[in-house]
Amino acid sequence: MTYRPPSPYAPPRRSRRLSLPRPPRRPRLTRRGRTALLLGAVLAAAVAIAVPLLLLRDEPVVEQPRTLLVPEGRRAGQVYTAVDRALGLAEGTTRRTATAPGTGLPLPAEAGGNPEGYLFPATYPVLRATTPEGLLRFMVDTAGRRFGTARVVEGAKAHGLSVHQTVIAASIVQAEADNPEDMAKVARVVHNRLERGMALQMDSTLNYALGRSTVDTTYEDTRLRSPYNTYERKGLPPTPIGNPGDEAVDAVIRPADGDWLYFVTVAPGDTRFTADYAAHQVNVAEFNANRSAEKR
Repeated sequence: MTYRPPSPYAPPRRSRRLSLPRPPRRPRLTRRGRTALLLGAVLAAAVAIAVPLLLLRDEPVVEQPRTLLVPEGRRAGQVYTAVDRALGLAEGTTRRTATAPGTGLPLPAEAGGNPEGYLFPATYPVLRATTPEGLLRFMVDTAGRRFGTARVVEGAKAHGLSVHQTVIAASIVQAEADNPEDMAKVARVVHNRLERGMALQMDSTLNYALGRSTVDTTYEDTRLRSPYNTYERKGLPPTPIGNPGDEAVDAVIRPADGDWLYFVTVAPGDTRFTADYAAHQVNVAEFNANRSAEKR
């Protein structure tokens, strides 16, 4: 039988339809199976959390320091109280540390071992291991760096003052000025009075001697027998009357230009400076009238 190739014009043969296999049915979980799967997922999550914790267990935990803020003008006694509270110590602990002979804070010789004026106002870190002595030393070291710059040393010398005397004057300026803008003017009054041999007559030094803070000074106050009574004693008081900041020190070494000898804060934000005593008396009368109205 002779083989004949199929004609290209012949109708095509019908191909047999191939039947594809049906996809297998997805198995349905029973209630017990679903429970087992859920427990497995929970166990895997727990392991994922526990493993990092186990790995970190041997690593030291870094303590985050707390902070202690010492504002400008605070007296040493106020700083001691703040340190006691920050360190959770009994009241008086820091004061005893500051005055203990063995503490040996790095104070200048002129300070005579008294930290007043050298507990520099700033924000200090506090840890569980911080001690009163360590914190006080940090403050005094900071003051030494700030007050020991060439700018401060030369500025003090230009006005015939030592650095310690500059710190004393700055503590008065810090206490007397109603705002930072008035500091340079108050410093000029201090310089003018010292140069003329006049008593400073500063209420702030009386307040320091009496352990108070007030704007009301009586005639009896001005008769106080104390080296801090600058109404009767000429010159600077024997020590700073607080802890001044950079602005007050800058005001003393770079005071404003003026011939002022008197000033009084008649009202908040209204401090009046004058070289005329009669004008000063008028300003004082206005201050007294305002204070009387406030007390009614």
